[in-house]
Amino acid sequence: LLLTLRFLGKGDFYSEVGDLHGVSRVLGAVDGTLVPIIAPHDNEEVYVCRKGYHALNIQAVVNSNMRFNDVVARWPGSANDAGIFDNCGLKRHLELNDVGMLLGDSGYPLRHYLMTPVLRPQGIQQTAYNVAHARGRVVVERAFGLLKSRFRCLHKTGGCLMFSPDKCAQIVTACIHLHNLCLDRHVPMPGTVLKQDGQDMDQQPLAVPAPNHSGVLHRNILINRY
Repeated sequence: LLLTLRFLGKGDFYSEVGDLHGVSRVLGAVDGTLVPIIAPHDNEEVYVCRKGYHALNIQAVVNSNMRFNDVVARWPGSANDAGIFDNCGLKRHLELNDVGMLLGDSGYPLRHYLMTPVLRPQGIQQTAYNVAHARGRVVVERAFGLLKSRFRCLHKTGGCLMFSPDKCAQIVTACIHLHNLCLDRHVPMPGTVLKQDGQDMDQQPLAVPAPNHSGVLHRNILINRY
């Protein structure tokens, strides 16, 4: 709404309006999803996820069109989202390069390149920020749901992947590439799209790192725009 009003009032180019309000700097939404696998022979216990079955925890960044732009498919089910992100190459790239920010749920640490919701919002502005953040971040949950609807081998209703963890990771990555191809070719969505099995913060096995100063500052700048 703010972008539309500014464009109608000023006649700016869309790109300039987006830069002013920080919209064009949102790279996508990040989240993790569990893909069930058969119990591996080695280090079996680390693959048991918080729901009690063996799985891989897949991290992905999804854009507004539900396209997967970045995937990490190598961590066992017991790994938490914050820990996976802390050890990925994308995090290091965002730390060193001012290219934009991601949207993540409260299971991720607040950083200047990773915006999370306010845990206990106070006032209209913080509440409005949380609403807008949730609307932007939900795309990654929808993308995971669509992915697993198209490729039921990735969902518990399809059983589990009966291969080694490395092979399972390759299968997940292949399905994600096919999902993107479906988007490029405008393949119709399945009749029923599964809901993402959310991984809420209160179910995370490890503590989330505390927000740093730059993260708080950047989030406050966004909040003050509401």
